[in-house]
Amino acid sequence: MKTPEASFLVWQSTFQNENDCIEHLKKLKWPNGFICPRCLHDKGTELHCRQITECNHCHKQVSIRAGTLFHSSHLPLLKWFWAIYFIGSDKGSISALRLSKLIEVNWRTARLILSKVRKAMGHKDSLYRLSGTIELDDAFVGGKQKGKRGRGAEGKTPIIVACENRTKKAGFIAMKAVDSINFSNVEAFVQKHLLVNQEVRTDAYRALNIINNTQSHIPKVTPSESVDEWLPWVHIAIGNLKAFLLGTFHGVTNCYLQEYLDEFCYRFNRRFVEKEIPNRLLNLAIIHAPIKTT
Repeated sequence: MKTPEASFLVWQSTFQNENDCIEHLKKLKWPNGFICPRCLHDKGTELHCRQITECNHCHKQVSIRAGTLFHSSHLPLLKWFWAIYFIGSDKGSISALRLSKLIEVNWRTARLILSKVRKAMGHKDSLYRLSGTIELDDAFVGGKQKGKRGRGAEGKTPIIVACENRTKKAGFIAMKAVDSINFSNVEAFVQKHLLVNQEVRTDAYRALNIINNTQSHIPKVTPSESVDEWLPWVHIAIGNLKAFLLGTFHGVTNCYLQEYLDEFCYRFNRRFVEKEIPNRLLNLAIIHAPIKTT
């Protein structure tokens, strides 16, 4: 079923107050009416002042937020819904500072919202496996100071990047921040993100030879001026990632890098349904298990 597109005016007219958000959450969480998670009884009494439904059979009290990304959050659903819209509708993402101003919360609360949404994005994409012809390479991002580029650069975090090559366009991508580009990290990445026995192209870096164990690995040593002919789409993805990080966040720290990678991949993998992302994120927030953040 196609996810509805979301425009600012439609979102504004749909979610004008807290009750609009509660009713929408109920429709998505209980499409066929209330179901008690303890006894599966289908009749309950709503306690409106607490956003709780009490089962008429076993008297278990169930919060409308329970089992969702909004679990245990004291932030009004209206602010959550609008945060999700601003996160999903901006192609270049949004900073915690700007989000805090838009929904009128402090920076720490905005940062917490972004962290939960980004982790949910990463969990969603982790369900998929890349297939077909796949380009795989490494890159280095971050660092507070400019310096040496590429492998061996100080203060930068290595990442592993894989991208499906669909001839005239890039397919799905996956990215993982690691402590170093070595056999164990490459093997773990391939097992998690790629189907077995796929054609995987690399630049013949030694640590990537572990790919041979599960894939049809085609390493090729290429001079710098020809590397974009052998691995075109993965390099475009890496270039877009760096523009994404610098354009919105002006650089990132290693602590939160994976969250930014997860968000970038989620957006890239849905770039052809860009207007659907706010509603997709809202649906994801409702079906996703609660996330604890530090």
